[in-house]
Amino acid sequence: MRIGLAVPQYGRFAALSSVLRVAREAESMGFHSLWAGDRLLTPLRPKDRYPGGDGTIPEAHRVFLDPFAVLSVAASATSSVRLGTSALNACWYSPAVLARSLTTIDHLSGGRLDAGLGLGWSSDEYAAAGVPWKDRARRYDAILDALETIWTTDPVSFEHDLWTIAPSHIEPKPAGRPPLYLAGFSEAALRRIGRRADGWLTAALPVPALASMWQGVCRAAEEAGRDPAGLRMILRSNPVITEGGTPPRSGTVAEIAAYLATVAEAGVHEIILDLQHTATDDDHLLDLAAAVKSELATRLPAPAP
Repeated sequence: MRIGLAVPQYGRFAALSSVLRVAREAESMGFHSLWAGDRLLTPLRPKDRYPGGDGTIPEAHRVFLDPFAVLSVAASATSSVRLGTSALNACWYSPAVLARSLTTIDHLSGGRLDAGLGLGWSSDEYAAAGVPWKDRARRYDAILDALETIWTTDPVSFEHDLWTIAPSHIEPKPAGRPPLYLAGFSEAALRRIGRRADGWLTAALPVPALASMWQGVCRAAEEAGRDPAGLRMILRSNPVITEGGTPPRSGTVAEIAAYLATVAEAGVHEIILDLQHTATDDDHLLDLAAAVKSELATRLPAPAP
């Protein structure tokens, strides 16, 4: 199982110095990847519940840096780690603009992009972005179609009632079509992942729930004539490190590592460890990252020679 780290982006870690230092040191520590999320605002009276914890939007999310800018900075500070989005709210962007932003990161990093997309959960954010909340799944599918077209054809031509791309050169192209990971937990989302994605971006859930939903993804892949063995499950873990808690939401380093080892045994291919909710500064974040990574290594089988 591979281990990635959420790049500093929000709350007290929304600073250039944090992005640069943590990106560099995470690479030197052997983390496989760095990941950025996508938040636009924190409404005072949200129309929708935050999909985690008690439904309250985390206080740290009041300050949130742009994911494309953060990953561009991380790309400049590193040479080998993968750079991923977990996850972009795809419907906020027109596909041509989204493709340009993602391809720029891939181009500047030498082909290290992992593109992760989702539908998002906040109708307030959609309203602020000027995008209809209604029919967002249809818009999402059209964006995925357009991205595939932009990334894999030249000249590019795309016709849809939402967007039209006249026959055009759109360059540069990515260094090979980037891996495309999709988020979501509904039956429709899981079917979409199995049908057209390279893998599933999930959250730290109980193992039985993860296993059941992953089976749904794999069934959808088989029904679409795809080999489910080629898909990857990537789990984002946002623990609060305490003297004792209830994993996966909170616990000691050992307790969180034990949970992560369990999900690895259940088929998770990569962990995104996000410590921005629990670390107090860059030193603390890096110390916790090293501790969880080290503890997890003792609980996982040694890699094959």
